[in-house]
Order: sequence, then structure tokens, then C-alpha cells
Amino acid sequence: MQRFGGFLAGMVMPNIPAFIAWGLITAFFIPTGWTPNTHLGQLVTPFVNFLIPVLIGLTGGRLVHGDRGAVVGALATAGVAVGATEPMFIGAMIMGPLGGYLIKLFDRALKDRIPSGFEMLVNTFSAGIIGGGLSLIGLVVVNPVMTVVSNALGAAATWITAIHLLPLIAIFIEPGKVLFLNNAINHGILDPLGLQQAKATGKSIFFLLETDPGPGLGVLLAYWLFGKGTVKQSAPGAVIIEFFGGIHEIYFPYILMKPILVLAVIGGGMAADTTFMLLHAGLIATASPGSIIAEMMMAPRGGYLPILAGIFVGAAVSFLISSLFLSRSKDEFSGDTLAEAKSMVKDMKAQSKGQATKPAVTGGTPAATDVLTDIPNRVIFACEAGMGSSAMGASLLKKRLKDAGYDIPVEHLPVNQLPSDAQVVFTQSSLSERAGQVATGAKIYIVENFLDKSTYEKFVNDLNRLR
Repeated sequence: MQRFGGFLAGMVMPNIPAFIAWGLITAFFIPTGWTPNTHLGQLVTPFVNFLIPVLIGLTGGRLVHGDRGAVVGALATAGVAVGATEPMFIGAMIMGPLGGYLIKLFDRALKDRIPSGFEMLVNTFSAGIIGGGLSLIGLVVVNPVMTVVSNALGAAATWITAIHLLPLIAIFIEPGKVLFLNNAINHGILDPLGLQQAKATGKSIFFLLETDPGPGLGVLLAYWLFGKGTVKQSAPGAVIIEFFGGIHEIYFPYILMKPILVLAVIGGGMAADTTFMLLHAGLIATASPGSIIAEMMMAPRGGYLPILAGIFVGAAVSFLISSLFLSRSKDEFSGDTLAEAKSMVKDMKAQSKGQATKPAVTGGTPAATDVLTDIPNRVIFACEAGMGSSAMGASLLKKRLKDAGYDIPVEHLPVNQLPSDAQVVFTQSSLSERAGQVATGAKIYIVENFLDKSTYEKFVNDLNRLR
């Protein structure tokens, strides 16, 4: 499920700028926006009904089969999106990868069988015919089906909200986040519902349910107050990364040190969602990453106070519940305890992908190298979606390399999009096997805690030996 969620996130997250652009245009130029403008407001509907679905389909096709998959995926998605009255995000997540997969099967079947001189003819016409055929199927078959599905999901979401049961969703969301299902929940389920609601009303509460940093903030604040030693010292930094940076994964080990604290984030999530619902809070588009800064940027006109109220009510409830457990606990939380919890995070994430939890060998596969033999021309940080924890790690590594006198570019990418010729890859143990399968000749450095500088130092030492 986590792998499937990662694939969904891989289609959506690279296109978050498009969501933000649509959200800002909506916030400013619709009749109820900050600066209503009928002419500029014409962009709103085409963006959400056509452009964003096609971008998602294009990305999904590229994930399956590179640029040819991207073109066919975009064509297939266009058939679903044309004439649609509702955003076809679910349809795009189906048709984009399907288009990429079909052209991949075609290319595999004709590999080394195309007569010399006919390669361009076969390649262009095959992509055009398959893409055009899928677009027709999308328009005639998939579009009506997805319209029914979209309307049903929207009606179900409206019904749950109307009978005031929406806060109960925190019972599933908050534990799901700790189990690394956050991308599947947010981008696979909540975002399509939110965009459908936002198109109709200008905002949606569904954008707040998973991205809310309040429950995690409450747990970290409680550790800051009641923790001891390394745990207490690490909590303030974790607060900044979680609340302002939006990297929610940073607080997962703190919950796993004392699993009963999952009740704290559930309670905080329910309190926050209740507040959001009572005050009619909502965002105009998804907030990614889930930081207070992103939440405020995506707030509608006049909607700041309801959002802030929900976030801080959730943080307060989570803090109180966490404090109740931590203040009465006889456990001594040490650096070793935190390290064990981080190791548990690694194992749980690996198990959620169906991978073995034994320590990964450097390189992930027998074909990968165990020794750094040359100074690389670039370094790549890889995570599931390529935008959250890997972006933070890439920034820290870039600074360390600069301090050491190395001018080596550091990029961050989804693990499935690693270039095959990558020389050095930093990633988590649970993703190392997949990284080694994609970048078969890369030296892979395992980083479980992106704030732990020991792996960065090891890399710098390896570089120094090559000077």
C-alpha cells in the first residue's frame, strides 16, 4: 500500500506548483477573491479541469516509460479531461500510467525488430496511434465512469461533513501517517476530494486534514518539556522542522518511543478537525509540505483565523494528552532510545513496502559499488516523492560540502526517477534496494536521520581520500 501511495504521490507532488498557481489565481480573481477580475478569472476552470489532470497524466506516464510514456499518458488523460465538468484527477491517475504501460509493452515487443531507417516512423506513429486511441476511450468510456465516481465521492464527503462525523477521520489519518501512508492518504484520496469541493465553494476542509502540523507539534512540545537528555535536546530542532518546514516524518520516532502517544495525535487531530468544521475553515489548494507557512499561503481571503484556531487547538490537545503520559512515565528517554525508535521507523517503513528489515548493504544490489572510486560530478538525495525529507537532506549535505571546499551539485529526486548513471545516492535504508536497482553503479549512503551528520562526514572523508 505504501509503495502504491508513493507512486500516486510521485504523480502529484511534481505538479504541486500547478496546484499552487491555480490556488493563487483562484484566491485573487474569482468573484469572492482578494481582487476579483472576470477576465483573469477565466484561467480558473481550464486550469483545474484540463491542465492539472493532463500534467498528472503526463507525469504518471513518464514514471512508467520515460518521455514516450509521458506523451502517451498526456494524450490518454486529455480524453478524460475534455468536456469534464469536474476535475478528473482520479481518471488522470489511471490513464496516465496506463498510457505509459501500453507504449512500454509496444516498445518491448518491437525491440530490435524495426527495420533500419524506419525507427522514427514507427516510434512517432506508434505513440500517436496508441495515445489517440486511449484518448478516444477516455472520452467515450472512462470520462462517464469517472464522473459517476467523482460525484459519488463528493456526495459521500458532503454527507460525512453534514452529519458532523468528519473529525473521526483522524482515527485513520494520524496512525496512517506514522505508518508512512501519508502520501497515499493525502494525494491519493484527500486532494481529489478537496479540489472538487474547492472548485464549487472556493475552499475545502479536506486540504487541512492530513497537512495539519498541529498534532505533531503538540507531541514534540511535550517531549521538549518532559523529555530528558538527547531527546529533550533534539525536540526544539524537530519542532522547527515539523512546524515551519512541514516535514512531519521528523516526529514519528518520538511517537514510536512511546506508542501510546498515537492517542495524542489522534486526539489532537480530532480536536483540530472539529474546530475546522465548526469555524468553516478550508484551504484554496493543497498545502505541500504541511507547514504553517504553506497553510497560510493557501488560506482564502478572511480565512486565516479559523485555520490557525484549528491548528493550535489540535496542538494544545495533543500536547496535553502527551504531557499526561510523559509526565507520569518512569521511562528514561535517552539517545539510545531515540536511535532505537528511528530504527523502528526504518523497519516499519521497510515492512510497509514488503521489503526485508535486515540492514541494507551499501549499494543495495550486488551490481552497485561499495567503494567511492572517483569524485562525482553530482550527488543525488532520494526519498519516496523527492520533495520532502530528501530536499531537507540535500540542503544539509550541500552546506557540508561547501564548508569542506567541494563544489559538487546536490539534487533531490524520487527514488524511482534516479538516473541509471548516478554515481552517489543518499537515501534511507528502506529505499536502498530500490535505489540500487535503478542506479546500478552508484555508491549508496544510508541516511536514517537527516539531521545526523555522521553520514555526511563519512562522505566528505571518502572524498578527501581521493584528493
